[in-house]
Amino acid sequence: MRVHICAVGRLRGGPERALIDDYLTRFDRTGRNLGLGPVSLHEVEDRKGGGMAAEAALLARAIPDGALVCCLDERGKALSSPQFADALGGWRDQGRGDVAFVIGGADGIDPALRARADALLSFGKMVWPHMLARVMLSEQLYRAASILAGSPYHRA
Repeated sequence: MRVHICAVGRLRGGPERALIDDYLTRFDRTGRNLGLGPVSLHEVEDRKGGGMAAEAALLARAIPDGALVCCLDERGKALSSPQFADALGGWRDQGRGDVAFVIGGADGIDPALRARADALLSFGKMVWPHMLARVMLSEQLYRAASILAGSPYHRA
C-alpha cells in the first residue's frame, strides 16, 4: 500500500526536514517487507491567498484516485500507536492500494474536504503547527511499521 502525505506548505531544509527524511527512510525500509510504502510527500501552496477552500482544491488534486483519505484534524480520533499500526495494517489488508494523509495549513482543513475523508486522526486535544504535524506523522508511520514487523522500536 503506497502512502502519501499531502500537506499545505513547502518544508525547507532544517531540523524538521531532516527528521521527516530520516523517519520516512526508516518507514520505507521497514515497510517494504510488510506491503507498506513507498511513502511520497505532496506539498501544495496557495500562492493566490484563496484560503482553506483553495488549499482544499490543491490538496484534493494531490490525493491519488481511489486512495483512502485520512485527514489530520483536532476533531479526529486519537489513537494509541498500536491502534494506529492496526489501522494502517487493516487498510493494507483490505486491499487499499493507496492511503493519503492530509495535513491542512494554518487554518486547518476545509470542511468539505474533511467531510470527504474516510478517517479523521488527531494527535491529541492540542493543536500542532502543520510543519510539526508532518514530523509527528512521519515518526508514527515508522513506529507503526515497526510494530507490525515486531521490531523492539516501540516499547509499550
